[in-house]
Amino acid sequence: MSEINYAALFAATPSPYLVLGPDLVIVEVNQAYLDATRRTRDDLIGRHIFDAFPDNPADPEADGVRNLNASLHRVLTSREPDTMALQKYDIPLMGRPGVFEERWWSPVNTPIPGPDGSVAWIIHRVEDVTAFVQARAGGDRPPTGQLTEREALEAELYARARELQRLNEELRQAHTRERQVAVTLQEAMLQSPDLARHREVAVRYLPAAGSLNVCGDWYDMVDLPDGRFAVAVGDVVGHGLEAAAAMGMLRSALSAAIRALERPAQALEVLGLYARSVEGALNTTAVKALVDPRSRLIIYSNAGHPPPVLVHADGSYDLLDQATDPPLGARPQHVPRPQAGLAYYPGDTLVLYTDGLIERRDEDIDAGLSRLTEALSRFRALSPERLADALLAHLGLTGGARDDIALIITRL
Repeated sequence: MSEINYAALFAATPSPYLVLGPDLVIVEVNQAYLDATRRTRDDLIGRHIFDAFPDNPADPEADGVRNLNASLHRVLTSREPDTMALQKYDIPLMGRPGVFEERWWSPVNTPIPGPDGSVAWIIHRVEDVTAFVQARAGGDRPPTGQLTEREALEAELYARARELQRLNEELRQAHTRERQVAVTLQEAMLQSPDLARHREVAVRYLPAAGSLNVCGDWYDMVDLPDGRFAVAVGDVVGHGLEAAAAMGMLRSALSAAIRALERPAQALEVLGLYARSVEGALNTTAVKALVDPRSRLIIYSNAGHPPPVLVHADGSYDLLDQATDPPLGARPQHVPRPQAGLAYYPGDTLVLYTDGLIERRDEDIDAGLSRLTEALSRFRALSPERLADALLAHLGLTGGARDDIALIITRL
């Protein structure tokens, strides 16, 4: 089978297409678009879309630029396609400065992601329905004060388009308010006052792509007496506000337990008992690690969670996988949880994370764990903040992931 010539395919596509960069500068156009707008490539390539197609200054109700600009910026922000309502968007006549011709368009804006997940291009597809509107006109013009069939149809189409635009905007505003509430809730639940005293610690929280920015993953850091401190991550089953509410209760309970008991295994035992009384908390996974700088020892316990990684300065690493037990509430009866210790050296890096960092569909989890440890070894010399960014970029997660991610990186 011969290789498809995608450039020729794009050029020959019968629907009008325009390709924009994230700065809304026109980078490509097909022949159907040139025919629909009566432009040449030289007229459009390299120009900002609203320089090439400004609003009609003679139309006091012209809102094509505003509506299209809002749609394109929604695409850049959400990284999702945006279908616009029918638009009356007149375009300038070439060779006649200041003169516009009436046009009706049905636009769809679609993002094309780059390697890092951000929007690299936007495909702006339009269907020019001006001929349809104009074809509805017929007969002699009636006396002044009466509408022709064409004018009546125009008025109806435009009124419906404006109403649809208004309803869509109200829905978007409601969704924005819901997202703001969710983000505020999540930020409040993830607050860790002790974290501010540790410059060599970096944390990241990424909700699953398409979620409300809330999830059941968490990270935490707690200062203890004698210079010791504890770090933790956990993962409640599910997404959304219910999972986030269960996460908030479990995170607070574990934070209190480690302060009172100072032993990770006992803290997770208490958390497991508490989880039985919290709706949606069963089968939550969590791992708790206590760092003691005096003995240079990490003491940890794991409730069904992916193993933390201790990366050494020479690029070698150890998995903290010697004290792993089932998730919270998985056993019908209470059983003491295991605990293990591992020595570290100054300059080592301790990494705790949730499974969204390593799991991929149709892939064994060992492959994801191997990818993680390879990246950690490669970027080990970076500061925790830069290491966190490099790690997410290397794993292709900067633009979001299928599952939630919580990450805490500590330079020991």
